[in-house]
Amino acid sequence: MAPHRNILVFLLLLALVSPAGAAPVDVSIPASAPSRVAYGASKIVETLKAVGVDAQVRDAIGGGPQKTTGDLKVRIVSGGSEATNMSREGFVLTTDSAGTITVAGADGNGTLYGCLELARRIKEEGKLPGRVQFSDAPVFILRGPCIGMQKTFILPGRKVYEYPYTPELFPFFYYKNFWREYLDFLVGQRMNTLYLWNGHPFASLVRLPDYPEAVEVSDEVFQRNVEMFRYIAEEADRRGIWVVQQFYSIILSKPFAEKHGLQTQLAASTPVVDDYMRKSVAEFVKQFPNVGLMPCLGEALQGQDNQTRWLTDVILAGVKDGMEAAGLKEEPPVILRTHATEARAVMPSALKVYRNLYTEAKFNGESLTTYEPRGVRQELHLAMSKLGSTHLINVHILANLEPFRYGAQRFIQKSMQAARDRLGAKGVHLYPLFYWNWPDSPDITQTPLKQWERDWIWFEAWARYAWNPDIDATTDRAYWLGRLTDFYGSREAAAHILDAYNDAGECAPRILRRFGITEGNRQTMSLGMTLDELVNPAKYREFPELWESQSPPGERLREFAERDWKKQPHEGETPPQIIAEILDFSARAAAAIDAAAPAVTKNREEFLRLRNDIHCIRAMSQNFAAKAGAALLVLRHGFSREAADMERAEALLAESFAHYRTLAALTEKTYTAANSMQTAQRRIPVPGGISGKPANYHWTQLLPLYETELTDFKRQVAALKTPGAAGSRTHAPLTPAAFTLLSKSAETYTLQVGNTVFSDAPFTITALAPELQGLTGIRFSHETAKAGSAEPIEFSCAAPVRVLVGYFDSRETQWRKAPTLETDASAADRGGAEPLLIHGAAVESLPPINVHAFEYGPGRHKLEVRGTGSFVVLGVVAVPPAPGPR
Repeated sequence: MAPHRNILVFLLLLALVSPAGAAPVDVSIPASAPSRVAYGASKIVETLKAVGVDAQVRDAIGGGPQKTTGDLKVRIVSGGSEATNMSREGFVLTTDSAGTITVAGADGNGTLYGCLELARRIKEEGKLPGRVQFSDAPVFILRGPCIGMQKTFILPGRKVYEYPYTPELFPFFYYKNFWREYLDFLVGQRMNTLYLWNGHPFASLVRLPDYPEAVEVSDEVFQRNVEMFRYIAEEADRRGIWVVQQFYSIILSKPFAEKHGLQTQLAASTPVVDDYMRKSVAEFVKQFPNVGLMPCLGEALQGQDNQTRWLTDVILAGVKDGMEAAGLKEEPPVILRTHATEARAVMPSALKVYRNLYTEAKFNGESLTTYEPRGVRQELHLAMSKLGSTHLINVHILANLEPFRYGAQRFIQKSMQAARDRLGAKGVHLYPLFYWNWPDSPDITQTPLKQWERDWIWFEAWARYAWNPDIDATTDRAYWLGRLTDFYGSREAAAHILDAYNDAGECAPRILRRFGITEGNRQTMSLGMTLDELVNPAKYREFPELWESQSPPGERLREFAERDWKKQPHEGETPPQIIAEILDFSARAAAAIDAAAPAVTKNREEFLRLRNDIHCIRAMSQNFAAKAGAALLVLRHGFSREAADMERAEALLAESFAHYRTLAALTEKTYTAANSMQTAQRRIPVPGGISGKPANYHWTQLLPLYETELTDFKRQVAALKTPGAAGSRTHAPLTPAAFTLLSKSAETYTLQVGNTVFSDAPFTITALAPELQGLTGIRFSHETAKAGSAEPIEFSCAAPVRVLVGYFDSRETQWRKAPTLETDASAADRGGAEPLLIHGAAVESLPPINVHAFEYGPGRHKLEVRGTGSFVVLGVVAVPPAPGPR
């Protein structure tokens, strides 16, 4: 946390001259009090004045008590004997025999929170409380949200995460009033951390004498950035909030990369990159010694050894260099993000060179799906929590909640209990509900809504249960009824609204965890899913962690259909169960919000927006329930071959489309977009970026897709009734493309049964999809590829091509894994995020091969298949014509 700052000027401004009449109430603080204690005292004074009681701060100047004409009623102390046996950030309020209230804190933050608690009681009672005896302390050590210094789109000539700090990209960053309002909101929730997320912030915030070219912004903007960053850190510190700057590895400054002939995102480092990054970190620590750092060892940087060395020899070494330059004696805290790395392998080495490390891992991946995380994600959390350092959960992205309001405090409370009890976490790192578009909400309004004001209950609920996850249900319900009564003007309305929040909040988690493709940013759940995605999810790179870790035990649609046909017992959550539950919860939520409407007397416009959201969630739930039901019948037809199953599926598909049409009507004039990410990284239900431009981001844009789907399905069902008319569909033929292989370590060969796929192993092709037959493949050393030491394959082409890369369908480490957007945001840069052909080729004694297609323009290229493990190249084909606009 930041050191104490000079508060003399601040306290002199607080000591306002009292009007004639009664002597003001004195609020006493030690002369050496840190700025956050002075801030807390100012809130007591402000609140007293707001209820008609004049007040002033005293004992703020000099070494001892000052003369006062007032009446000492509030005494504030920090630390010392009165804070004995208090937990970190704890406080106690007591009243002595003379009627003086003492606020004593274990530390500066504890004292601050004690002041805020007293101010709350003054506001509630309209005066200073008579007698008070109260103590409190937080359960979770770190509690705070993040702000994405990122955009919904990719800048021209750049890649994902590459956004310099400029007024054009982030105007809010330069508004001091914005920061004061937002930081006041956070301290009001007793949040003590704030994370700023960016790919490479150093090129916007520090200058390096050895690399002057690295700065990405103008001199004027650079000076403004430094000034604002210091201002934010100081204002945050005054409120007991620790600012943490996050960054990714390895992402470089664009001008630095260009000067040194490098890409801006590297899978492996070089000596000059090591030096540049170490010096960047060191200069950042020197310039901003009270701001934390949060490295992410991926997504670009590949290989466990590379990541471990990068953390120990570059990042942490740079922190130590900065400590020496700044004269720091204690190690600044550094938080290691476990995303895109094997943190269990990294941390032992890191702890040998640096002790003040924290760790962070995603709670439910990139959505909110369950308060019962299990499997490999639970194992990771528990491993991190046992290191002896503080471990945080990251409530990340919320792709399945976008864009609707979420205030299910029961679900959130159970999540925080799980964070502590199931995962061993001691902190929470919270995303806003529309992350990529901060600070504006997606609502269509005359003036953009601020996300923290629109979603106050989201932030407040996580903060409340991070402070204490064990509040009993009766006390808790009374609290939320009070808050909602204040906001909407009626306790009757508040009761219905709270019920609506809680019931509606059960729907999206259930839908995604049982029916979704992924828990990640790759899927915008509220836009629906195609029937084929529900029936054949493997074609769309389903992410096993969704149901293996981010869900309670249960069955997927295909598994349920097979068990049901074979009359086998079912296990855990089942699709029919979830269908019934989301219909029940959403119906109750809609009824409750409608019942609240007549009693709402305040914030009527916001209530109407909330009411619309609840009805959107109802329509979304009905859409998924009907379409999942249709998918079960299609799967059943695979066993029964009864036309009746398909006829019933047709009726349910038509019903799902009617509900989707309702959802589109409810959102047409109320929302700008269903999701905050507007790039090609979004893949489900359809790609979110086409030719670099946002696409398919609104429900109305997908209506034609689902209408065509229904028309096509009706045609298929009709064909079933005509003997011999039904047939299976295949991919369009693949046209071979001319190319020149330039690599000396590889050779071309013809794809046909009996040919070998590697230059040094006798594995022969035993089966090929018709689309692949006769193409020209490229073979190379299996052993070199397996070891991860193969050189990139170089080739040239005169026209755009697709290179067909085959990944063996196996989890064994000897086989390279296909790129996944869950851990690599650049995985779709050349397409290929989903397989073109599933099990498109078979090789003797090896796992089946999934074929992915990666696009390259005319010119000379290096085929760099990221990761380690062996793979095959099964041909180079022409790029098909681009589809028309959706």
